[in-house]
This record gives sequence, C-alpha cells and structure tokens, in this order.
Amino acid sequence: MHTLAVADGIRVGLGELIEIRHRARELQLFSSAARRSALLGAHHSRLRGRGVDFDQVRVYQAGDDVRNIDWRVTARTLEPHTKLFHEERERPIFILAEQSRQLFFGSSRLFKSVLAAQAAALIGWAALEHNDRVGGLVFGSSAPHEIKPRRSKQSLLQLLNRLVRANHALHGELPDEPDSFGQALRRTREVLRPGSLVVVLCDERALSDTAERQLLLLGRHSELLLLPLSDPLDHALPAAGLLRFSQDGAQLELDTHDSGLRQAYRSLGQARQARWERLAERLGSLLLPLSTQFELIEQLRERLQPRPVWRP
Repeated sequence: MHTLAVADGIRVGLGELIEIRHRARELQLFSSAARRSALLGAHHSRLRGRGVDFDQVRVYQAGDDVRNIDWRVTARTLEPHTKLFHEERERPIFILAEQSRQLFFGSSRLFKSVLAAQAAALIGWAALEHNDRVGGLVFGSSAPHEIKPRRSKQSLLQLLNRLVRANHALHGELPDEPDSFGQALRRTREVLRPGSLVVVLCDERALSDTAERQLLLLGRHSELLLLPLSDPLDHALPAAGLLRFSQDGAQLELDTHDSGLRQAYRSLGQARQARWERLAERLGSLLLPLSTQFELIEQLRERLQPRPVWRP
C-alpha cells in the first residue's frame, strides 16, 4: 500500500485518507438512534427509501399505495390486500470516485482530484462507523477498479489505496479513458443490488448526455448522492489579459479583458450547475456540490445543516 503522507493539495496520501476518519465524527453524515440525517446509516434517512424488505400482507386500507396491492391474495380472498414493507436497517454504500486528468487541476486550496479522494474517504469512514457495507469504484484515466461492498475496514482501505494509486498516476499528459464516467455508471448498474446508496464524486463537467441517461437508469433501483466537483476557474475567468493554453499539441489564446468572453464563460458554468440541479430534482436525490475553494468539512457542514422553516 502507498503510505506517503502528501499534504500539498496536489497529491493525496494514504495516511491523510486514514486520518480523515477522525474528522468524520464532526459531521452527522449518517443517522443515529436519536437523530436523523442526510445519509442512510443504521436507521432511517431523509433520502427517499428504496431499500426496503417485504414484511407482510394485510387488508387494503384507504390511503395505501395501489402499486403495492398483492393481486394474488386479492384474487384468492376476493378482498383487496396490500403488501407492507419495512426499511432496511443497513444497505450497501458504493462510492463512485473519479481520478482523471480533468480533476488534476486546482486554482485554490487543492486539486479537484485531491478533494474527490478526501470526500470519498470521509463518507467511507462515516459509513463504516455506522456498520454499513462500503465499497466503490475508482475511474478516470486508468481502467476502473471495483471494490465489492463489505462491512470491513480492509475493504475500505483497499478502496482508499486504489484512490491513492490512481491519484499518484495522474499527470497533465495522461490520456483519459473515453467515456470513463459512463462506463463506470454502467458497471455500477451491473454489480449493485437494488436499494443500494451510490455516492457519485465526479467533475462537474462530466455530466454528458450519456452519463445523465446512465444516472437516471441507476436511480430507478438505487439511491444517489451527487457530489459534483468544481474549481472557481470552472465558473469565472479573471480579467488577467491574454492567456495561452496548450494540450496535446493544440493551442488556445483567450483575451480575458473581453467582458463578452468572460460573460459567455460564466454562463457556461451556470448552465452546468443548473443541469445538475435539474437532474437531482428528477432523481429525487441530494445534491452537494463541492469546490476546491473551501475546506471539505466546512462545506458539508454548511450544506447538511437543517434550514430554518419560515412561518408567516
């Protein structure tokens, strides 16, 4: 295993991802017996309940969901009966974490690739603390590597080690696997049981038409927690004069003193954010955008704290 303790914001070390387990206790990521929270742990969650087990059949009562009518029992007894379910006490949590050249960038506190690894570790430790099975898949610039969900520290350490290896392999000239996000989503659909919770950590710009279709299909049988990652420069260009960019032999020049160019660039960033918001609404999923501009724990604490209800 990699044991480098890198803390420069460009690379991530396994020691850093292990130590973050202590900080997971600062957030109520998963529910406890006395308090509900945003993510599903050993008890109920405010995410919509897809993880349910069959409990019993009883006579239909006004207000019951007609989709749960047991037609066989109804036909046999000539009286409407409905199926009852109870929420699972635990479920597999599958962390889908990107480590690609797209994420190998940051203009603020750290690179997006480091932020993705930190968030994956934080959620993994929190899930393990509440006796959930944890696994995941790392995708991006190398072939995706899957860790089967288990209620085991060793399983989480395998995932974190895979994250570190993928992170340390990133560099500016590394080619990304074509449609790596879509492939990872398809693989996730193949291996996960219905009712799992899928945590999606990817570049905000990764939401292509193909990826969106795969997320909608995945959302039919699993719950999704969406954490798109961005950097301030993804949303706005500074008025810094002429900027020159080069990649794979291609070159680009941008005059950032052009206010029209800056506005068009800002509009593209706003459109990406709006697309994620529309998708989360369609899925009924929790959306927690993360930025390299702010500290991870503080961002999550701000986004997860209950909002006051205004009353006239």
